[in-house]
Amino acid sequence: MRRTLTMAAATAALALVGGPLAVTEARSAPVLGRWSAVEAQAFWTPERMASAVPAPPDPDASPATEPSVDPAASPAVPAPSPSSGPAPAPAPVPAPTPTPSAASTVAAVKPGRAPDPAYAAAAAHPGAGRDFDGMPVVGRMFVMTGGGAYFCTASVVSSPGRDLVVSAAHCLLGADARQVAFVPHYRADKPQPYGLFPVLRDSAGRAKVWIDPRYRREGADRAATLDVAFAQVGPNASGALVEDVVGGNRLVTGASYAQPSVTLVGYPASAARPRLCVNRTTKFVSSDPKIPGSFQRIDCTGYPGGTSGGPFLTHFDTRSLTGDVIGVIGGWKTGGDTDDTSYSSYFGAEIRALYETAVASARVERATRATRTTRAG
Repeated sequence: MRRTLTMAAATAALALVGGPLAVTEARSAPVLGRWSAVEAQAFWTPERMASAVPAPPDPDASPATEPSVDPAASPAVPAPSPSSGPAPAPAPVPAPTPTPSAASTVAAVKPGRAPDPAYAAAAAHPGAGRDFDGMPVVGRMFVMTGGGAYFCTASVVSSPGRDLVVSAAHCLLGADARQVAFVPHYRADKPQPYGLFPVLRDSAGRAKVWIDPRYRREGADRAATLDVAFAQVGPNASGALVEDVVGGNRLVTGASYAQPSVTLVGYPASAARPRLCVNRTTKFVSSDPKIPGSFQRIDCTGYPGGTSGGPFLTHFDTRSLTGDVIGVIGGWKTGGDTDDTSYSSYFGAEIRALYETAVASARVERATRATRTTRAG
């Protein structure tokens, strides 16, 4: 089965409602709308978060209902013409390209604290998933869509503005997605240990989420190699930026498909705590013409619905609890057709371009907010 629930099953399980907010790729001169951390916390109560189910894929999103992409806002991710073929499998770039050093992030673990023994246990038993207490840099992304409360896994990615998270595109694809918020280190017994970080809105009330336009147009199967989304989050109720609070993983693109040691983290819907596993990755080339392309693959047991968007981490540091993010659960069949093998779109030049687009637009957002604050003062 796919890594997400069907829309019919999920909608039948929930009957929550919310205000309008559409998800789109990127836009110019955004202005922060009314969706602060205080409002997000009031909406996403512990009960509502606990009721959320895995986000369903939306491969049939209609272009007629989607906001258009401003070409000036996303020059690095060109949209092919409607007559173009399937999204091509991304080719590796010559050498891995990292974001600025992870040393610039704030360590999530205090110096001198012993690492969680779960990490050593996971490394000693490759491929065996286990529940653990989680890590600050990874959490749940909550969203209201289709009349229900949903979630996926997401993680903080280092950026100049210290305010970006990465997840799978199919988690945030719905035309009516709204009330979107990221909760790092979520656990059922302690749902907001670092607060809640709302995904910002633009002047039209749409969430600041970047998805390659080909993924929205061609769908989750045909454009499976582009199943990645970046989102800009505002500060928590204390006014702190997410990366300053929990740290961030470096984005690395162009790495080898085959990695000797990758740490995989996700939030299964059926568990009160997140899931941890360490194993090697391999290259998977799809033989299904309806889902073309090459993907990263990892065998790790027990990653069902809810784990979509969970990071593939290399060079994981058990003290800072950060590493290099080279993938997220998604891509082929939105993450896989069994709970014990997960996939990711390959992080190559196209994902790097999408990230740079998000960084540039987020910079405009911060400048706009600063100007408004100065005028108000």
